[in-house]
Amino acid sequence: MDDSYNDEDEVSPELPIEIIVYILSLVSASDRKEASLVCRSWYYASQDMHFQKNQTYSFPASASSLELIRGLSRKPRCSLVISQLDGFGMCRSLLLEVGLSLGPKVESLALPGSSITEASLLALLPHLTSLRRLDLRGLDSLFMSGAFLSREEHRQQVRTALSGLQELDLSDLRYLSDLTFNRLTSCTTRLRRLSLAGCHIAFEFDPYRGCPVGVVTDSSALLSLRNLRKLLTEQKSTLVALDLSRTAITPESLRTIAQVPGLVLEELYLQGCKELTDYSVEVLVKHQPDLQTLDISGCTELTSRSVTAIVHGLKSLTHLSLSRDWKVTEKGVADLLSVPSLRSLDLSECLNISGVETVNGLTSSNTARAQLQTLRLKSCTYMSDLAVFSLVQLFGETLRELDLTSCTNVTDLSVRALSTFSPGLKVLRLGWCKEVTDFGLLGMMKVIKSDPDNEMGDNGPKFTRTFGNMGFFKPPQLPFEERPKQVTQTTLKHQPGSSLITLTRLEELDLSACPKLTDSSITQVLQFPDLQRLSLSMLPEISDASLVSVAHHCRSLTHLDLSGCPQISDRGVAIAAPHLHRLQHLALSCCNNITDRSLSILAQHCKRLKTLDISRCKNISVTTVERLQTQLPFIENIHCKFIGGTEFTLSL
Repeated sequence: MDDSYNDEDEVSPELPIEIIVYILSLVSASDRKEASLVCRSWYYASQDMHFQKNQTYSFPASASSLELIRGLSRKPRCSLVISQLDGFGMCRSLLLEVGLSLGPKVESLALPGSSITEASLLALLPHLTSLRRLDLRGLDSLFMSGAFLSREEHRQQVRTALSGLQELDLSDLRYLSDLTFNRLTSCTTRLRRLSLAGCHIAFEFDPYRGCPVGVVTDSSALLSLRNLRKLLTEQKSTLVALDLSRTAITPESLRTIAQVPGLVLEELYLQGCKELTDYSVEVLVKHQPDLQTLDISGCTELTSRSVTAIVHGLKSLTHLSLSRDWKVTEKGVADLLSVPSLRSLDLSECLNISGVETVNGLTSSNTARAQLQTLRLKSCTYMSDLAVFSLVQLFGETLRELDLTSCTNVTDLSVRALSTFSPGLKVLRLGWCKEVTDFGLLGMMKVIKSDPDNEMGDNGPKFTRTFGNMGFFKPPQLPFEERPKQVTQTTLKHQPGSSLITLTRLEELDLSACPKLTDSSITQVLQFPDLQRLSLSMLPEISDASLVSVAHHCRSLTHLDLSGCPQISDRGVAIAAPHLHRLQHLALSCCNNITDRSLSILAQHCKRLKTLDISRCKNISVTTVERLQTQLPFIENIHCKFIGGTEFTLSL
């Protein structure tokens, strides 16, 4: 009897498609993608309308993309990101195919890194009658001549197609002028979101005409505040989000925009607008009290006075970024964290933030606290364990993302605290926290006993196991009061904690440049089935054992960084690669024990690799790298500078 059989020979009945769809609805998108490869019925179930929302298809302009576009015609709707377009025949054919096959189904279109011509775009846009978002950022080739949409017949065609457009991104356009801006926006009459980040806007003075902006007619050389204000006035009933980041906006110009009659903004982005002052922020919050998202990061002249104004003026604030606002101190931050609606706060590189005064203000107040989901404290070098422990205790239940990168005073005490109080964390960044050790990840307290008779003994540190810290048992309720209290430096050292393994929902973890971590903790703690991004770069003490353990327990990984780990070798790659089928981005730079054999193994098992960094790996040959690009179907970039002792860079 022949034991071989195929799918059609199976006697077990197939599950109804509705049951499979329900099963797939219970798993993450990455798991659903893997499940679609099981068999034909699971593939069809994964394509159900229930899963087809907000899907974006990104691909370069090439002849092979034509077949992909034709295949997308079966979709009820889609969003496209098409890169590397130019004005030549193949690209024109590709855009024509998009218009004919997908026209009314395209909801969003972005053309990054392209040099598309006006004729090519005008041939496409009239077909996109359902377009809701158009991204033209950086497409200088369209606006350089100043003739874009100069003909009324073209404007009429585009106006008809873009009548429902809600989002328009014109960021980083060097040649955007009043004339071209007015022509385009006259075709988009119901905008909700507009981005002009990085554009050259004349807010107060026209350098070409030598006079204040607004005195003369529309400029053909630059975009003026007068025209921007005109647009805001005309579309005030729909416009809710505006991005003027990296522009030279002045305090008076911001005041002019904020005071447009009837304009009610919900989102405003002013990142890197270095001329803004506290006074301009005070005027802004006074006239735009409904702001929910405010990004004033990199506005280096702002102080705590702006924070106070925001606290008192924006009662519906949900997202606030103050990163790189170096003059901001802790004055007002405690009040900010008492705004009940606040969900995300970015204080990265606010060098005067230590957290102590903030914690004092929060613990002494009986007012409601924010339900923080995201807290970024990158490079807040004065942050101490005391402050981190208290903040995590106060906000731990709702916290989903915590960034402590380069908080050099953070130690194992903080790691134990967040492992205990933040079970819902999905993103944790501890890169460059050089005092974090194996003890912190394992949830153990380091006990050093003084033995006068054996002071020079070689027994090493002692471990004390605390409350199921190895993850085998659920930690019992910790002996804290129901209402979080402020801890002192003395009591902090005696607080019990859990192992990092209790953070079962982690999707991103950064432990780069924590040189005291070894295989002892990495192999026992990093067991996260949903983990997608992991950085273990610059950990000189970890070896193949860590790589193999991570690959075995974290099979959802798409990004893995092992750069600067000298003990990683071909042996570890050979054992780990078969478990890393989902891997798309891998960094192995400065790993001198990696040879051509590893590349062959990766080509065999990691077919989805898009980027690979093997720079400064002296035992890898140029010939093998060239062969690798033909073996990996999705590879986009191979970084291989100084391999084999030579300078050789390959970029696909």
